[in-house]
Amino acid sequence: MIKENSDTKDRLARTMWARMLAPEHLRRVEAEVTERFIPAGAYVCRKGDAIEHWMGVIDGFLKMSSISPEGKTVTFSCMLAGGWFGEGSLLKTELRRYDVVALRDTRVAYMPRNTFNWLLDNSIPFNRFLLQQLNERLGLFISLVEYDRMLDPDTRVARCLAAMFNPYLNPACSMQLQISQEEIGYISSVSRQRANQALQLLEKKKLLTVDYGGITILNLEGLRRFPEELPA
Repeated sequence: MIKENSDTKDRLARTMWARMLAPEHLRRVEAEVTERFIPAGAYVCRKGDAIEHWMGVIDGFLKMSSISPEGKTVTFSCMLAGGWFGEGSLLKTELRRYDVVALRDTRVAYMPRNTFNWLLDNSIPFNRFLLQQLNERLGLFISLVEYDRMLDPDTRVARCLAAMFNPYLNPACSMQLQISQEEIGYISSVSRQRANQALQLLEKKKLLTVDYGGITILNLEGLRRFPEELPA
């Protein structure tokens, strides 16, 4: 239960899907969702695990990835505060196909499978949200394949940063992103040094500023369309 933690309860209530719920549905969610602290570098879940929860980031930063038999790490996505994941595996009742690792100290909310299925059976708004989220996630993964195969590193960094500001997958409330250059490298499949070079270029283009411990997005549409120049 999360009632003893008012911060968690408040953050949960402000998520996009929770705001759509009827009051009685939200009350059951608040009573049955639990919270865990995951230290930086630790696994939230492992590839091959049984799926028993829908999970959301209360505070922190997670990386969804997989390691090939040859030892190559492929990063699929990153989750920031407000983002929820794992609905596809829950709906298909399959073993997890990826690892999720905390890139920094993170608080994670866990909704039990029974609660998730109860919402599916009783809440039309929740179903509509999931349909939209699955569609957005599919679009993200298709874009990431395109970025990795067709774009140069500078453009890949720009587009991957822009993709993090998806209102369904990562409902950011600020254009300030607390993220290290190493973490940017993870999500863009480039080295930290190459991410630094790309950030310097994007800063010169006035698309973002590099701050201590993070970045501030100045022109989100410009990042999405980089290297295309936007009309003055």
